[in-house]
Amino acid sequence: MESSLLPRGQSFGALQGKAPIRCGATAARRFARGESEETLEVTQSGRPLCSLSDKWKRRDSFGMFDGYDSCSEDTSSSSSSEESEEEVAPLPSNLPIIKNNGQVYTYPDGKSGMATCEMCGMVGVRDAFYSKTKRFCSVSCSRSYSSNSKKASILARLQVTGKPPTKKAKVLQKQPLVAKLAAYAQYQATLQNQAKTKAAVSMEGFSWGNYINSNSFIAAPVTCFKHAPMGTCWGDISENVRVEVPNTDCSLPTKVFWIAGIVKLAGYNALLRYEGFENDSGLDFWCNICGSDIHPVGWCAASGKPLVPPRTIQHKYTNWKAFLVKRLTGAKTLPPDFSQKVSESMQYPFKPCMRVEVVDKRHLCRTRVAVVESVIGGRLRLVYEESEDRTDDFWCHMHSPLIHHIGWSRSIGHRFKRSDITKKQDGHFDTPPHLFAKVKEVDQSGEWFKEGMKLEAIDPLNLSTICVATIRKVLADGFLMIGIDGSEAADGSDWFCYHATSPSIFPVGFCEINMIELTPPRGYTKLPFKWFDYLRETGSIAAPVKLFNKDVPNHGFRVGMKLEAVDLMEPRLICVATVTRIIHRLLRIHFDGWEEEYDQWVDCESPDLYPVGWCQLTGYQLQPPASQSSRESQSGSSKQKKKAKSQQYKGHKKMTTLQLKEELIDGEDYNFLQGASDQESNGSANFYIKQEP
Repeated sequence: MESSLLPRGQSFGALQGKAPIRCGATAARRFARGESEETLEVTQSGRPLCSLSDKWKRRDSFGMFDGYDSCSEDTSSSSSSEESEEEVAPLPSNLPIIKNNGQVYTYPDGKSGMATCEMCGMVGVRDAFYSKTKRFCSVSCSRSYSSNSKKASILARLQVTGKPPTKKAKVLQKQPLVAKLAAYAQYQATLQNQAKTKAAVSMEGFSWGNYINSNSFIAAPVTCFKHAPMGTCWGDISENVRVEVPNTDCSLPTKVFWIAGIVKLAGYNALLRYEGFENDSGLDFWCNICGSDIHPVGWCAASGKPLVPPRTIQHKYTNWKAFLVKRLTGAKTLPPDFSQKVSESMQYPFKPCMRVEVVDKRHLCRTRVAVVESVIGGRLRLVYEESEDRTDDFWCHMHSPLIHHIGWSRSIGHRFKRSDITKKQDGHFDTPPHLFAKVKEVDQSGEWFKEGMKLEAIDPLNLSTICVATIRKVLADGFLMIGIDGSEAADGSDWFCYHATSPSIFPVGFCEINMIELTPPRGYTKLPFKWFDYLRETGSIAAPVKLFNKDVPNHGFRVGMKLEAVDLMEPRLICVATVTRIIHRLLRIHFDGWEEEYDQWVDCESPDLYPVGWCQLTGYQLQPPASQSSRESQSGSSKQKKKAKSQQYKGHKKMTTLQLKEELIDGEDYNFLQGASDQESNGSANFYIKQEP
């Protein structure tokens, strides 16, 4: 998806399908200064389009609030066609007034460009309203208003106290728009004060914006996460892209907008600066670019929303329209269908009550039936079918290799725990097989993996380590059962299943080539560990290098990038994390604030990695970085439980991994090349192993 380019010489109204409006420069300047009462002719292709008197009666192609810079203090406010016979209450003294170059401007009234529908309360362009009196936004509102039952609801809406309509409320309903807006502003200010008081207690927490700004961090771009919303259609959204956002530096009672530019991008989050602030970062703010309040330039004009410059800088320019034309001609903005793309990318096919087969978290060698309890951002909370209180659950992404369709285990020969429940509960149904992630098809008819072959594999019970491992069983469709040497249970209950194309298994020698710590078998005393010696001693052979997945995508990750990552030892948790090493397609993920022993090796295309701002976008809870005090206070907390969990099948303390030492290699005895380390490697990776002397 490409960002929309605003062509030179074209207005934003034209971008939205509206014809550009041009006017004589001299006449426009005289009109803006109020030096002439004559009518200003606005033309297109030499033909008059409309006549504007000393007050503009519509927004321009930018959606600018024309009354903002044309209504003087002396401009009288016109009432509606049905003026109340009762005395109209005076405007509150605290009604915001904008001062500019000695001139005072108040809100435009119903005849100065804006109007409010007396039925639904919508504020919009007056000339676009229905009927001569401009009291309603549409025919349906006009007809609904004539209904007596609807009149009662209108009066109730106007009564801000929530009590039954009073005589005062009826008067307010017939007051001019400026009085209504003033009353509404006072009501909104009260609500905002209440919200701030409440937020002061509950909003204390982690902020990605502050965390990145204070440490000058860089976040991984959204394009690195193909499984995340907008991951495949992010386009060239980058710094200097312009958007329309709510103007928070404004005292108007209605929601108004202004144009801002992206100063810095961090995942979904963008640091924005209002147009007109130049190098002043005083009002810069972070927001999620996929949020509902972020729009492409031109959206206000198309939607009838006002553009109002921030109060702090409104005195800097007398002609804001000319300023915007100059600043935005040729600039980039979001694609017009950006919000639609965001919404579509957050639609997930998995639904509650779907049944799946998922790994048994207590016995990795088998699968069990579980039911989808909830779906958040594509992440599934699965409850094992036999859980009566529905607390025995498991979290994973819908594209996780740990979940499969019903019947998968039987089809490939995988161990499966039969459920005590003989028939499906009401409302539960099997998930269609096509919804699951597809694995690459392999040819097992030729040279293939065999039982007893040695390899290196990420330990699923201690993801910070890569261990010496053995293929214990070859299943159908390219799946393998693998065990960690030296710590296997006699009954094979701690075997785990990886596909032959899995990025979590490696040929013999991979760790030494890439200077990664290799964990030797438990109890192996001949250190430092040497693969050739071990193969000779055990009478084993190494799995052929050509059988492993050597594809390395152009993933875009760099060392030091920030992201949000699942703690796979506690998969319900998503934490602030950092990429600390990159070996081909393998990433070392560090959880900020925690010791390195909790790091995890993860594939660059893992569905358990997310851009900065993903939790905020989807409503998932993000775990902030752990402070020194919190780490000390959690000696018996989930992190310690996680450490114990990684050892429950081993029955011993975690063995200290072997640190491989650098050695001089004799070129005559080895065909051995150094692989990529701590940097990105694109294209096919070549794995090499030492040749037996």
